[in-house]
Amino acid sequence: MSSFDVVIIGSGPGGYVSAIRCAQLGFNTAIIEKYPTLGGTCLNVGCIPSKALLASSHHYEELQHFADYGIEVSGKVKVNLTKMIERKQAVVDQTSGGVKFLMDKNKVTVLEGVGSFEDATHVKVTKADGSSEVVEAKNIIIATGSKPSSLPFIKLDKERVITSTEALKLPEVPKHLVIIGGGVIGIELGQVYLRLGAEVSVVEFMDRIIPGMDAALSKELTKVLKKQGMKFYTSHKVQSVDRKGKAVTVKAENAKGEIITLEGDYSLVSVGRRPYTDGLNADKAGVKLTERGQIEVNDHLQTNVSNIYAIGDVVRGAMLAHKAEEEGVMVAEILAGQKPHIDYNLIPGVVYTWPEVAAVGKTEEQLKADGVAYKAGSFPFKALGRARAGGDTDGFVKILADAKTDEVLGVHMIGARCADLIAEAVTAMEFRASAEDISRMSHAHPTFAEAIKEAALAATDNRALHV
Repeated sequence: MSSFDVVIIGSGPGGYVSAIRCAQLGFNTAIIEKYPTLGGTCLNVGCIPSKALLASSHHYEELQHFADYGIEVSGKVKVNLTKMIERKQAVVDQTSGGVKFLMDKNKVTVLEGVGSFEDATHVKVTKADGSSEVVEAKNIIIATGSKPSSLPFIKLDKERVITSTEALKLPEVPKHLVIIGGGVIGIELGQVYLRLGAEVSVVEFMDRIIPGMDAALSKELTKVLKKQGMKFYTSHKVQSVDRKGKAVTVKAENAKGEIITLEGDYSLVSVGRRPYTDGLNADKAGVKLTERGQIEVNDHLQTNVSNIYAIGDVVRGAMLAHKAEEEGVMVAEILAGQKPHIDYNLIPGVVYTWPEVAAVGKTEEQLKADGVAYKAGSFPFKALGRARAGGDTDGFVKILADAKTDEVLGVHMIGARCADLIAEAVTAMEFRASAEDISRMSHAHPTFAEAIKEAALAATDNRALHV
């Protein structure tokens, strides 16, 4: 029987990053993955492939407007979806191969198979051919991630009624894609196919899309996507999803109790994700789960069993790859006797549409609910020289600061490059910067980042310079 200091179940961003950090700290480490490729949902059927398709579709959309920039393209331009899917897969394969390289480089043992507990210190690895082996571990980290959720009355046939996994490899561009759920995943994949020529309708139970983010971001993104042609049915509760042949019928009830009917050829069910613990046999190790199916952990990500930890989508908190990575590093360092810390308020959230949406810290709605006195400053991208030069004038940056101390409490932005720009806000807030601190930092001109400085000026004394 092989013995390890640390065994990690799951090779997603949380699992593989934790394995690397454990190895760096001198632990004899093994990682268990049931699929032939490493990287989990994010690398294989999530973050990376969806961004590859977003990039391909974005290039195609830009091509339609080249004439505005003085570039004339002759001849017919067409979408080759098969080639796009092939490119997406090549990106996935290269990225997953990179994780395998990192495992080898750091001398992490990779065990292929389903990991399940025998007891608190032994994990059984069952391979695809039915054979198995048991490994012993002083410490075990559960990093099994999440799977797409559905609604109890929806039958996912994975052909016409699909999840995000199938949406990444469709054989054709839908004529009409009906998306159930207006969260990040649904909106991103919706924009991919909207750009490629599909009619896209989004049915959302809440009164706005991306409901977990600041309401101003939701309003602006809705406005921009409507202008692009996406249709929205917010405050609608789905009643049924039926497929007949190539047709999918979605019925939903609006706030007035009226039933609407949407006819499409594909329906993407994107109503969130659920923690994945199937086959883990957590009960054999005595590990407790919450009512929501999550692994129960304390502030150190330790389960009720002292040598077993859990990270990422399978525990409480936002289901984000970078959150899982931070938790993976944190557990590794705790095992090494260090005292790491994660400020969950400063884990940024991003929507990779175009314009991009990004945020960190508190929303205005949260500050109002908590009774916190704050001041707000906004700056529109249309007033930005770089945005006008590049033709990306949609969006704004909004900074929320404490009314008394001026400490930045939240930064919310929508526009070009916001997925990258948000890092400045995270850095500032990690060091507890004030809005005035940001406003006095020199920002290169002309850049999109100047919008952050201008929003900080607006929040400080309502003295933005360029609006």
